[in-house]
Amino acid sequence: MKNIMDQNFCGETVLVRVDFNVPLNEDCEITDDSRIQSSLPTINKLINDGAKVILISHLGRPKKKEKKFSLIHLVSNLKKNLRTNVFFSEDCIGPSVLSKIKNLQNSEVLLLENLRFYKEEQSGSRSFSKQLANLANYYVNDAFGTAHRSHSSTFLVPQFFENKKFLGLLLQKEVDSLKVVLSSPKKPFTAIIGGAKISSKIDVLFSLLNKVDSLIIGGGMVYTFIKSMGGNIGNSLV
Repeated sequence: MKNIMDQNFCGETVLVRVDFNVPLNEDCEITDDSRIQSSLPTINKLINDGAKVILISHLGRPKKKEKKFSLIHLVSNLKKNLRTNVFFSEDCIGPSVLSKIKNLQNSEVLLLENLRFYKEEQSGSRSFSKQLANLANYYVNDAFGTAHRSHSSTFLVPQFFENKKFLGLLLQKEVDSLKVVLSSPKKPFTAIIGGAKISSKIDVLFSLLNKVDSLIIGGGMVYTFIKSMGGNIGNSLV
């Protein structure tokens, strides 16, 4: 995938996979918008080019369509941070979305509804992915936190864009940082790995063992290690 700085997207419709999985309080207000802030450089680059920007993301782990997991709660924040019109679609595929995109002007932004309102997002559906891909001419991945998952929007959708898929500025920055850390780290080198699921981290842990001086495991998955060593973890996650 290429870097977006190598392309001018004027007049093009660009599908941008961002990671807007931000924390919300009981009133559905954002309590920490750092993930949105991190993707602003990528979005602003596309806006300044004169692209029609379509943002897609997940939020939480909904079992069904629930208002508390709707991305509509992010619209006011985006309007405040982006100097352009920001619109919202109550779906992420289908005729209503295509209609909104058709009416979108250059340098305007359309935020689509939570991808995980469709089980096909996490199951990796090719049909669902094709519907997402048909929304735009170009694809940009700026969701570093979800880039490792084989979900529709991160793994299958890019396959429909051939030479028209790009790394966003945030994702490029993180990849470059990882290359430096893993190829020529300054010593002493300590890695801290968190998260709940060992299945998505175990390969990373193995790859780090011969590179680090210390490896600190935190988050929910630490209890799996404690239990495997004979420890008592009570009702903690394992």
